[in-house]
Amino acid sequence: MITNEPKPTGDTGKSMNSYLAPLVQQIQPSGIRKFFDLAAGSKDIISLGVGEPDFKTPWHVREACVYSLERGFTGYTSNAGMPELREGIANYLQSRFAVEYNPANQIIATVGGSEAIDLALRALIAPGDEILIPEPCYISYSPITAIGGGIPVGIETFGENNFKLTAEALEAKITPRSKILILCYPSNPTGAIMSREDWEPVAKVVKKHDLIVISDEIYAELTYGSNHVSFPSLPGMIDRTILVSGFSKAFAMTGWRMGYACGHPDLISAMLKIHQYTVMCAPSMGQVAALEALTNGMEEKDRMTDSYNQRRRLIVKGLRDAGLDCHEPQGAFYAFPSISRTGLTSDQFAQRLLLEYKVAAVPGSVFGLGGEGYLRCSYATSVSQLNEAIERIGEFVLQLERERTE
Repeated sequence: MITNEPKPTGDTGKSMNSYLAPLVQQIQPSGIRKFFDLAAGSKDIISLGVGEPDFKTPWHVREACVYSLERGFTGYTSNAGMPELREGIANYLQSRFAVEYNPANQIIATVGGSEAIDLALRALIAPGDEILIPEPCYISYSPITAIGGGIPVGIETFGENNFKLTAEALEAKITPRSKILILCYPSNPTGAIMSREDWEPVAKVVKKHDLIVISDEIYAELTYGSNHVSFPSLPGMIDRTILVSGFSKAFAMTGWRMGYACGHPDLISAMLKIHQYTVMCAPSMGQVAALEALTNGMEEKDRMTDSYNQRRRLIVKGLRDAGLDCHEPQGAFYAFPSISRTGLTSDQFAQRLLLEYKVAAVPGSVFGLGGEGYLRCSYATSVSQLNEAIERIGEFVLQLERERTE
């Protein structure tokens, strides 16, 4: 008889799931991945779901990597990363965002920005610490916090305020157990940014309650119409902030898995302890490529940013013309339209859009508080694909209107 019941493995006599840590069993799979699984194998799918540039890594960056391999540069680097790369990161951050770090003891090269966030949380969290997270937000923050023994505390932001974090909302969530504030501006998924005027009252609350900040600035180069304001550039914030960034988004280097973290020497030293026992060092050839991107890649970076800006204007206008309210994203490469007028939940809207109109986007509900009623649409795809996706979304909205009136 065929059964779907889990079978014991080996001679244990019970399911392997019984050996898993309870905390890991409680963590839900990525809500984004669910929609990619639905789309797998389907034809004619237009994907607005992946947070990944559609550009290839610039050739000169790839060439630098290839040349390093030809020279046999395939061994370990120092745990913190190549000194030349750390110096390059320090120079870049000082010139672009007016934050200064000593490359000798305040910068660590990591396996993507994701490892940097994980290292920061594991180095800081004691059991029971509350980690404050403005939402909607990148889906990994809460699970990584929970794995590290912390308690994620969402702070809802709102479309009518362009999804900005306010000092009042932050203050309202603080308790004696609050320890860390995670920031992500420009924002995934909303495209929101924070100006210096927006940041200053937030910084006062951070200082008042003696919080440590993890500032994920992976989209710092992708701002439109204004310059990015790095949180540690605010008075008194550099020593209490761990700045996280990387090369995936602005330099089209997602698969290279190159990121970095910067902060007070004591914080970076603690993160380095974990890093050296888990991954040893970031890939040496990736570090070579990252250094080349910083040294000679600004022109291509600017060209890609200009292209995203063109697509940003296109998708926002298209979504509004289709009848969906959409605040203007001023950073990253995501639009976050409201679908509440359709009467569907975010999950229902996304599923029907995918199955009936072959457009993959991500329901806002997977991004935490305030995400329900929205849809994340990445515009890091070609103009022709965006135009076709917008047309299909418009047809879907019209169909829903007909269904409501029948």
